[in-house]
Amino acid sequence: MEKTICELFAGVGGFRLGFDKLNSGWKTTWFSQWEPGAKTQWAHDCYVSHFGESPDVNGEYHTGEDISVVNKENIPNHTLLVGGFPCQDYSVAHTLASSKGIEGKKGVLWWQIRDTLIAKKAPFCILENVDRLLKSPAKQRGRDFGIILACLAELGYSAEWRVVNAAQYGAAQRRRRIFIFAYRNDTEYGKRMADISADTVIKKSGLMVKAFPITDAGKISETVVASDIVDVSDNFAFAFENAGYMHDSRIFTAKIIEAEEQPILLGDILQRNVDEKHYITTEKMPKWTYLKGAKKIPRTSANGHEYVFSEGPIAFPDPWDRPGRTMLTSESTLNRSTHVVSDPGTGRLRLLTPVEAERLQGFDDEWTNSGMPDRMRYFCMGNALVVPMITRMGKVLDEIIDNEK
Repeated sequence: MEKTICELFAGVGGFRLGFDKLNSGWKTTWFSQWEPGAKTQWAHDCYVSHFGESPDVNGEYHTGEDISVVNKENIPNHTLLVGGFPCQDYSVAHTLASSKGIEGKKGVLWWQIRDTLIAKKAPFCILENVDRLLKSPAKQRGRDFGIILACLAELGYSAEWRVVNAAQYGAAQRRRRIFIFAYRNDTEYGKRMADISADTVIKKSGLMVKAFPITDAGKISETVVASDIVDVSDNFAFAFENAGYMHDSRIFTAKIIEAEEQPILLGDILQRNVDEKHYITTEKMPKWTYLKGAKKIPRTSANGHEYVFSEGPIAFPDPWDRPGRTMLTSESTLNRSTHVVSDPGTGRLRLLTPVEAERLQGFDDEWTNSGMPDRMRYFCMGNALVVPMITRMGKVLDEIIDNEK
């Protein structure tokens, strides 16, 4: 089986870079990256600056266009579909034209993944999302992830998932994300896994536990997801844990304890004596101190209910002897979540540099220095995934591919 990849919602190329670092023969045949409403497609242009363009089967270029208008049949064939997609409203309804058809909300990117799987039938798929996907929406916990699993089951796939804290596996950032590994049941791997118990898949033999070892696992809970996706949208709710497995619409989940490897510490990635523009001025210091501090603020809800909003303090500055916190797209702005560090050379308080933001995510230095402004470099890194986590999964997938025909 060829080692070929299609990368959707590619950003600046985190999935591709993660597989490239394996040096095991993976080739990306097509990618898509489009930021709605943006005049300049900075992430797409950064991706192209590193990897070049990717024509479709007709020799045309549509990688920088809205994926919803791309003809999925024209995407080159691939063994592995990958993508980091946002947590959105996955609810569906029957189409007016047919009670058997389903219609998701416009702009929800999961349906583009599903359509690509339908069109190209990739044997394997790795997806990334925020960990709250398992609990959304608040009024029907687990519905959205249930819809995704129901779609995969309908298309003949089984799936594993894990919530991974990157710092537990040697990275420089305490970033929790869910990774989903789906595979067609008619692959050699799918046939082998069908004969293994769910308990063994989650705790010993699955791709996720091999890529991200655990020290313990709790009791497995299980349920069945309906084949009617609209029924799932209307009625499904389930308490998903941080690890699990789905096969033939049967869902198994358990709370696992991650093994702990030595992380990269924030102090290890810091540059010295950086440009003056990154330092916090005396005038802005009181505002930063307020944002990072504890607060109790009286508020009134929409229905007139009065309450006190409270939040605890955030370390100010961020300590050198721990991995960084989760980086958001707002990194470097005057924001409570922005990292503030003491410069190793001057001792003065400052923001992270774009290079340090890249290091938090495991990218090469100056990866986003492709002509985009600094604010977009931070934005792209806040949107990115932790590259070494992809490489870890890729190592296990290499072994799986070697056993395919």
